[in-house]
Amino acid sequence: MRSLLDAILTRFVLTGRLTVKFPDGRIAAYGPGGSLSAGATITTWRTIRGLLTNPALVFGEAYVAGELTPLGCTLEDLLGLLFANLERGGRHPGLALRRAIARLLRRAAQYNPIPRARRNVAHHYDLNGRLYSLFLDRDRQYSCAYFPRGTETLEEAQAAKKRHIAAKLLLTRPNLHVLDIGSGWGGMAITLAQEYGARVTGITLSTEQLEESRARAAAASLSDRVTFELRDYRTLNGTYDRIVSVGMFEHVGITHYGEFFSTIRRLLTADGIALIHAIGRSDGPAVTNPWITRHIFPGGYSPALSEVFRAVEGEKLVALDVEILRLHYAETIRHWRRRFDANRDAIAALYDDRFCRLFDLYLTGSEFSFRHLGHMVWQLQLARHQAAAPLTRDYMLAENPALPEPLLQPHTPTLSRSLRP
Repeated sequence: MRSLLDAILTRFVLTGRLTVKFPDGRIAAYGPGGSLSAGATITTWRTIRGLLTNPALVFGEAYVAGELTPLGCTLEDLLGLLFANLERGGRHPGLALRRAIARLLRRAAQYNPIPRARRNVAHHYDLNGRLYSLFLDRDRQYSCAYFPRGTETLEEAQAAKKRHIAAKLLLTRPNLHVLDIGSGWGGMAITLAQEYGARVTGITLSTEQLEESRARAAAASLSDRVTFELRDYRTLNGTYDRIVSVGMFEHVGITHYGEFFSTIRRLLTADGIALIHAIGRSDGPAVTNPWITRHIFPGGYSPALSEVFRAVEGEKLVALDVEILRLHYAETIRHWRRRFDANRDAIAALYDDRFCRLFDLYLTGSEFSFRHLGHMVWQLQLARHQAAAPLTRDYMLAENPALPEPLLQPHTPTLSRSLRP
């Protein structure tokens, strides 16, 4: 087994230096060397076997179980080296085989009827509500923030994200009825009502989020303008002037894309506008990491835009605008990781150290997926008719009264180091 892993790592590590300490105490190094270096201690032979046949799943499970630990470095260093080599084209035959099998089975794996959708959502979003308050911004925006300059705080960037989306929704008159699909902890809905005069119906499949959203609306004296329901989007009737969905499409399942967009078309008024904000991938259709599927987001998948547009076109919706946010989510998760680390003791008290390792791996791996593996965020503006929005994008700035004045001026962003290409 050790000789097989030797051979695989020799071909996989194309940049930097990876040092591995095996269960029998032997230490081996792989790669050409250079400034990028990391190491790992593997304490069991079952982990070695798993890394040969199913590395994407076993690496995470072994780390969480304490059977694979960073050697002379941090988890960030170790993942940084591994992701850099994946980006360079490092090959692992076991990984390639598992991905090929998963591609064949992915439509069945993402079959997502309403009962399963509720279970999948509960797995992640019905965790102790205090957990999310310990690493998200004050508004609990659990999705990609927007960094116009690259120097914003997390709170500023999440507020900018909401303004950016509101501008694309063209909330040009009060009392427009907005449907928020996947309303989270209510921050988007409350902002659209408070700052833009909209009436908002938010729907979620998370009981934890539902209770918090209703409490927040009541505390803001907005219960007459903002309502939240525990409902699946497929059960809705009526029509809405605007539809927004932020960070929910990743949970729809590829089998249901046509159903999702047919529902959007059915619920939109004739002159309505929808804005879908979701994670995607720039390297074409693929599969979700099996560790993420099993332990973090059951049924989750971040699609290529080719998969999305095929479904949009099939439901006779018009794409008015599409925007790709590239490194914004990497920067968002960097903020979350800093806050998670600062509050690690409090999070361990809610759960335990094993849970902290699980969430730390999830956040760190996610950040590197956006930095190295082609993950990005897309915003797709849709309508039933092509004249639903102005001919140019200027209105996204000019018609947004909440946009801070400096953002209306031409400027050259000063990007933080982590945002530079």
